[in-house]
Amino acid sequence: MTRNLAEWLTYQERVNAHSIELGLDRVREVWQRMGAPAPAGTVITVGGTNGKGSTVALLEAMLAAAGLRVGAFTSPHLLDYNERVRIDGADADDTALVTSFERIETARAEIPLTYFEFGTLAALDLFARAGVDVAVLEVGLGGRLDAVNIIDADVAIVTTVDLDHMDWLGPDRDSIGREKAGIARAGRPVIVGELDPPDGLLEALAARGARVERAGHDFRIERHADGWRWQHRDGTAMELPDPALAAPVQFANAAAAIAALHALWTDDMPFASKDVFAAISAGLHEVRVPARLQSLGGDPLLIVDVGHNPQAARALAEWMDAQPASRVHAVYGALADKDVAGVIGALGSRVAHWHLAGLDRVTPRGLAVAALASILQQTLPQARFDAHDDVTTALAAARAAAQPGERILAFGSFFVAAAVVAERTD
Repeated sequence: MTRNLAEWLTYQERVNAHSIELGLDRVREVWQRMGAPAPAGTVITVGGTNGKGSTVALLEAMLAAAGLRVGAFTSPHLLDYNERVRIDGADADDTALVTSFERIETARAEIPLTYFEFGTLAALDLFARAGVDVAVLEVGLGGRLDAVNIIDADVAIVTTVDLDHMDWLGPDRDSIGREKAGIARAGRPVIVGELDPPDGLLEALAARGARVERAGHDFRIERHADGWRWQHRDGTAMELPDPALAAPVQFANAAAAIAALHALWTDDMPFASKDVFAAISAGLHEVRVPARLQSLGGDPLLIVDVGHNPQAARALAEWMDAQPASRVHAVYGALADKDVAGVIGALGSRVAHWHLAGLDRVTPRGLAVAALASILQQTLPQARFDAHDDVTTALAAARAAAQPGERILAFGSFFVAAAVVAERTD
């Protein structure tokens, strides 16, 4: 039976009851049955708790500006599944994805695959068939046992390590860091993007024999009024324009991306023959990532962000302090397995009024608004809020309450961001 893309995605959700099933044996076997297609001559993997999508986009923009053909795999998507697989900056079309899913289905036979594993194999297949120069692959969950890790990357990046997906990855930053270290390979560079990584990450990387390059040690940045400076311990230095992405944390993501490219040109890979400085500068200027402190305009100004854990909320708080508004209305919804109290506590009194949205109607993992309100009241007893069954009504309430010159910040989940962006584009 011929299926369209929507039917294939429904089938993938149904064919394996487990939405998450860590381990590489099944997906590697199917990949090998497909001929083990190498996605590109050069591969960069990007893991970490936060900042992965932005770092992939930064790399994609810089490499494209250097004249290279780039394949980028990210997840989850915001509005359309096709967003997960990009070739030369364009989303994969339905026909290409369906054809790839058909090849995967033929190869897998009796082997069960999860929704994410289908998508990973499709990206690898499509990049190989397109003949891209560089594949940039975002690691979905963890690292060591994530489907992306069937590929040996030429350079890996671990952006940050914080508490998220603890049921799967472990109870603390050390154990989570050890899982994320699994994307590194012996003798190959791995970029550690945060200034204070957990010991567990560094110990696991050392045990794997990876060439570790750390922010603040092997490379560092200095911000100044006219831009910023990236400098490596080998003496390489660049004066660069600010990233087009809004949050202060994007400087760290950009620095890690540049460190990965530096490792590639040091190892005489394709990037070496290009005008490195011009490509990096152009990429910083041109990079775009939806729903990462994305301004949707209007007055009051509407900002949307996918931040959903305490580390992301602290980055949001840093941005709010750097870009203060007279009054902030938050449209907030969350998944039940997230540290909601940690997110709320990180923003604290920066939010004048919370417009809470239930997500239980859009996903089984969604937190109902009554439970969300209870956590808010326990965490911030003096907080002003109203409660709504969905994002649409919460956003409408925020618009009705906010005055010109104030700000509406919609955040907490891809489900929140998707609803807001879809409403703006209808």
